[in-house]
Amino acid sequence: MFTAYVVVTVLAAAASAYSALNHFIRPRWILDNMTRYGVPHSWLPPLGALKAAGVVGLLVGIGVPAIAVAASAGLILYYLGAVVTILRARVYTHLIAPLPFLLLVVGSLVLRLTAS
Repeated sequence: MFTAYVVVTVLAAAASAYSALNHFIRPRWILDNMTRYGVPHSWLPPLGALKAAGVVGLLVGIGVPAIAVAASAGLILYYLGAVVTILRARVYTHLIAPLPFLLLVVGSLVLRLTAS
């Protein structure tokens, strides 16, 4: 079970790191989406930093279970917030976008709790 936890956690961390990086490099599609969702572009660096902190927490959490739980919970709340933001903006075709990230982090949390 621990091996499955590590694999899913590394995948969740890699996916979230990619997402955080996009908040820092600000490609046009991110800026367009944030505008569509009503999220100010000035929020991108802090949002990216929150995701990056979650990534570090997931990876450190492989050795420290309490940090893994906290990081997973934080990222779950982050991605649920993304879903709510997309719903609020009524851009329903984008609802699928945060779901893979959310599912990976939920999987990491569930596996961490069962592997302990």
